[in-house]
Formats: sequence, C-alpha cells, structure tokens
Amino acid sequence: MRKISDIKYFEYGEEEINHLRKKDKKLGAAIDSIGIIKRRVNPDVFSSLIEGIIGQQISSKAAVTVCQKLEALCGMDSERLYAMSAEEIQSCGMSMRKADYVKGVADAVVNKDIDINVLSDMSDSEVIESLTALKGIGVWTAEMLLIFSLNRPNVISYGDLAIRRGMMRLYGLKELPYERFVRYARRYAPYASVASLYFWHISDPEVKLPYIAVR
Repeated sequence: MRKISDIKYFEYGEEEINHLRKKDKKLGAAIDSIGIIKRRVNPDVFSSLIEGIIGQQISSKAAVTVCQKLEALCGMDSERLYAMSAEEIQSCGMSMRKADYVKGVADAVVNKDIDINVLSDMSDSEVIESLTALKGIGVWTAEMLLIFSLNRPNVISYGDLAIRRGMMRLYGLKELPYERFVRYARRYAPYASVASLYFWHISDPEVKLPYIAVR
C-alpha cells in the first residue's frame, strides 16, 4: 500500500493553463471555474500498466477495488505476478481474459520480451507502438500510461468516452467526429494532457457549466 507521502500528481501549472486559455476561450473559462485538478500518477511503469489493463471498460471504483486486491497478493511485483496462475489473478475480481492479459504482461517483462525501463526514453508514438505489441494492450491503455505514469504533456485520447463526452458538453456538440477531435487536439498542443484532465471532469453531468455561453 502506497504511503500518503508517496502520492504524486500530474504536474502542470500557469504555463499550460495560460496556453489553453489563449487557444480556447471556452476551455479557458472552464479551467478558471474548476481550478487546479489533482490527478494521481504512478511513476512505477509496470504497476501502472497492470492497473491500466484492469481499468479497461470498468468503472474507476471497480478498478480500484480489483487493483487493491491484486496488490495485496503480489505487491504489483512482476516476478511475483509471473509466479501466479491466471486463476489466482482472476480471483481478485477480474475476467479470465483480463487475468490472461495481466499474466501475459508479467511474463513479457520477466522474460525480457519488453524492457519497460526504456519507455521513458521513447517518444509517445514509440511507447504506443511498443506496448500495443503486447496482447491485451490497446492504444487507450498505452495513452493512459503516457499520462498517468510517464507524465507526458501532450496526450488526449479519442478512444476515451469520458473525454469525448466532456468535449461535447463544453462545446455543445451532439457528435464528435474524429476529424473534428483532431482539430481540437491540435489547438491544445503541446499541453493536451492538461486539457484531458479538464474534459474528464467536465464529462460528469453533475458539474455545472455556467461558462458554456462563452464565445
């Protein structure tokens, strides 16, 4: 279990906020209304990758529960996870398919099929290409690792439904074709990851948007 003193958050500040304000008035107004968002990051690439697999297509609350159970069993250690059976991994509350994916990643790391220690030296596209070669890891999972483990500044995922919902709410859109998404993403660059934090927040229907009328 991580100590409170070990908790880290995605790093950003006035430089990123000022850029987004300048490039997008609606997003800038949202940022001013919401304030700084603290989203935890996990600098440990292996455990972050496993958490990403577990978090695929389930709620954040459910993912946290499963991750806590798995961490209690193996400490999110690649060697210990490698020694576990898929059935033991599944017992933490995930599907057998996910358990196979988790074990497969542990096997790949232990057997040196992938060197996760060099990911921090790769470009975003190289990280995505390397990780998606592993079974069970798609582009979304790789993008989440880029943000929440490697702290990369310019990542926004079209494959993330909550991000798309947040963008549609903010801009009053009924749909968001990929081409339009890309145009927005270029506007946020090179700080699209910070925009992602706000769109996740805005996607919550309980969040009031008095700034929608800003032009």
